[in-house]
Amino acid sequence: MEDLIRVLKAAEAAASWHAHQKKKGAAQEPYINHLLEVAALVAKATEGRDSNLVIAALLHDSIEDQEVPRQVIAEAFGDDVAKLVEEITDDMSLPDEERKRLQVAHAAKKSDRAKIIKLADKISNVRAISGGHPPDWSVKRRLDYVSWARTVVAGLRGVNVQLEQEFDGVAVEAEQSVEPKL
Repeated sequence: MEDLIRVLKAAEAAASWHAHQKKKGAAQEPYINHLLEVAALVAKATEGRDSNLVIAALLHDSIEDQEVPRQVIAEAFGDDVAKLVEEITDDMSLPDEERKRLQVAHAAKKSDRAKIIKLADKISNVRAISGGHPPDWSVKRRLDYVSWARTVVAGLRGVNVQLEQEFDGVAVEAEQSVEPKL
């Protein structure tokens, strides 16, 4: 019961911290939808056995997007959660292309638990390409994103077959979503 309460507390914190953030897609959905999707993918893939991993999935963009100090996460949810969130956080002071390059370079070096969150994050992000991509994203940009995500995921493989297969499926769907309907 305590684990469930901690997960719900993390969901509440994530919703509060990201309250004014919207997803990039045309629908401008609340950002919490992405965080909940990533956490649900992690929970399902691990059969709910690691509540700290689910909590870290809920909070995975808190440092990166909302500049929540690591110490705040550690005090509220423990050092294990803070360490996981920190491990998957991009350095936002770097240019986009450098951040993308580093994601590829560091993917294989991440802990297995961080890889699971990263896989779930890539599934959610690539799924958005075929569902409701940002209106200003060209076909080329969408295809480039999927290609780059495949490169990141190549370094994450070997930790969870279910998530890897789900990523492969959403990547194909995203690529097919830009093909003309005949």
